[in-house]
Amino acid sequence: MFMKKILNFYRAGTAAPIIEDQSLIKKLYFRYRWSVFLSITLGYGIYYVGRLVLSVAKKPMLDAGVMDVKQMGLMGSVMLLVYGFGKFSNGFLADRCNMKRFLPTGLLLSALLNLAIGFNSLFWVFLVLWGLNGWFQSMGAAPSIVSLSQWFSNRERGTYYGIWYVSHNIGEAITFVITAFLISSFGWQYGFWGSGMICLISAVVMYIFMKDRPETLGLPNVADYKNDHVEVAVKKLTTKEAQLEVLKNPAIWILGLASAFMYVSRYAVNNWAVLFLQEEKHYSLITAGSIISSSPITGIIGSISCGFISDRYFRSRRNVPNLIFSLMVIISLIVFYYTPEGHPWIDTIAMGVFGMGISATVTFLGGLMAVDISSKQATGAAMGMIGAFSYIGAAAQDTISGYLLHANKIVVDGKTTYDFHTAILFWIGASVVATLLALTVWNARAKD
Repeated sequence: MFMKKILNFYRAGTAAPIIEDQSLIKKLYFRYRWSVFLSITLGYGIYYVGRLVLSVAKKPMLDAGVMDVKQMGLMGSVMLLVYGFGKFSNGFLADRCNMKRFLPTGLLLSALLNLAIGFNSLFWVFLVLWGLNGWFQSMGAAPSIVSLSQWFSNRERGTYYGIWYVSHNIGEAITFVITAFLISSFGWQYGFWGSGMICLISAVVMYIFMKDRPETLGLPNVADYKNDHVEVAVKKLTTKEAQLEVLKNPAIWILGLASAFMYVSRYAVNNWAVLFLQEEKHYSLITAGSIISSSPITGIIGSISCGFISDRYFRSRRNVPNLIFSLMVIISLIVFYYTPEGHPWIDTIAMGVFGMGISATVTFLGGLMAVDISSKQATGAAMGMIGAFSYIGAAAQDTISGYLLHANKIVVDGKTTYDFHTAILFWIGASVVATLLALTVWNARAKD
């Protein structure tokens, strides 16, 4: 009985009678679309604050003897692996759920776990709590895109998806600046407590402003409202049939693999670049965090521009702009990793170019290209599939990177330093493989 009440609470609302007044429909659509869009963009940005704090806290936690790099790699991998499988299952659930309730719940529970982690010092407790955090974090991305598809039509999707993807840049910037300040000033525990409080407050705000699909509010389907249907008539599918179609589509599997490799490069920077700058280039935590923060800041430009450019100049085809942005990722990583120490401006510029490129490629490979070739009824399933691949790649990255760094550590007079050379080859190679895989689905076509 209790479980049934929970399921009913999260089930998508029933359609209300359509409002007859066209001027009222227009007014409400405008208001609710922006309420939803700002909720999923800012809210999902805060989701990132609840998952990236460990990246900034690594050096202080290493210095405090809380754990070593191998344990950190395992901790990151468990979180990302759980996150990947959570994205898969929650993506399929999202096609059937009430987004007003589903999205804030994940952020609220992630907030509570971050607060709890700050009171802990045992590795196995870190591992369990961080793994659980991965599951609740997975309640953010796919539901956000389901909501986006419900409120924005086919011809708008690329532009608004790109703007929505700015959310992760917002979250990364907050993490690498505000969380780094808290940790530097008060200790690693305050990073987790600070992120927990930010997530907690944001979950409440998101619940107030988020909306379920338009039909539950007496508004017409967005395709009807915008008169934006595909030109070729397609068979009307049930949600289950549309989701099965996603599972059978080989292009989505290839895009998932490409995204997995690009996520290796993305999370290599997110999770290890601050430590790399401290160990290899001898920057302070504040300076290293400031350099890395240029990535999410310029990433805003990449996220916004990629969707707009592909919609406006490539008729919503993503293949050419994806190739261009992928080459930016590869080149910037080479410059960043192989520029010798003492050149902070070059490091900052390289991170800026990387941020622009990775935000665009992850926008394309990490969801938009898969959503384009899937039915709207299976948007969550498509995002879930890609998300599972992406975060299996990210999880493998953390384990492999932690192992490579541990295997290449150097101990002199009791002081441990880490050689990043082998790990760097792994990170750059992954972005090359991702670029090549994306070329094999160059001609994949969109569906309604």
